[in-house]
Amino acid sequence: MASKQGLSGPYALLGVTMVLWGSAFSSSKSVVDHMPHTVAALMRFGGGALALLLALQVSGGRRVSGGRRRTEVAARHGWRAALAGVLGVFAYNAFFFWGLSLAPSLDAGILIPVMSPVLTSAFLLAVRRERASAARIAGLGTGLAGAVVFFLGAGGTSSGGGDSTRLAGDALFLLSAVCWAAYTLAGPRVLAGIEPLRATTYATCAGAVLLGVIAVPDLPDVRWGDLPTGVWLNAAYLAVCAAAVANLLYYRGIAAVGPASASLMMFLVPVVNTVCATLFMGESFDGVQGTGALLLMAGAVLSLHTRRSTT
Repeated sequence: MASKQGLSGPYALLGVTMVLWGSAFSSSKSVVDHMPHTVAALMRFGGGALALLLALQVSGGRRVSGGRRRTEVAARHGWRAALAGVLGVFAYNAFFFWGLSLAPSLDAGILIPVMSPVLTSAFLLAVRRERASAARIAGLGTGLAGAVVFFLGAGGTSSGGGDSTRLAGDALFLLSAVCWAAYTLAGPRVLAGIEPLRATTYATCAGAVLLGVIAVPDLPDVRWGDLPTGVWLNAAYLAVCAAAVANLLYYRGIAAVGPASASLMMFLVPVVNTVCATLFMGESFDGVQGTGALLLMAGAVLSLHTRRSTT
């Protein structure tokens, strides 16, 4: 992102990213309903990796860094980006798609985008890269309480395929949030010396390869010829828009405004997801989970507002 654009450009792109991600939860759920979760994850990020490789090939001759052509990146930068993909693509999506096979996408769209910035903030406070305040500490405590209430609601509701099943799915979504927080925190280091497109491509390809490894045993179980047209359309949308485009825009946003500010934009995701899951998937949660979701949001806002770096 050119610094001349100020903050409006990066935040606008991050807003687009959150809309793509918010709609991806219900879209992913519709794909998981027709195939094993491992194959669904591979379709999303295998296709995303191909799209990014094509984009990298097309833009490979573009001039960067003051007009100099940069066609090679130091090996350490490439490996760093690939290792980030193990967290942000492979581990995150292994847990995410597994969770979708057990719980509604509505739960994922609340837990992951809200807990990810809270966990990011908690880590930055723990390592003293940001200052603690009464409001921040209260926010983290409120967010933790909200997560507990949300999980209690998941264990006590019969919707979504059974109490224990939905609870297990929500636990997997929480693990996804941990992976995404780590991926976000690694962003500035990954992007040091490498442009966002190349970093995103390396990360996505590394994660897609590992997703392919765990999907191999389940591939024979898929009846490809019987898949509805809607599944193919959703898979294409997930690969090109929710994986390739969204991940690229997110890393561009991190490069421009940093991981802490970029994570704030995640609050748009639950809104978009709730609309999509309600309208297109017919999902809902009970009053207990609704209360937990409100506490999560309130805690996240408190813990993340007026953040100041100590470095």
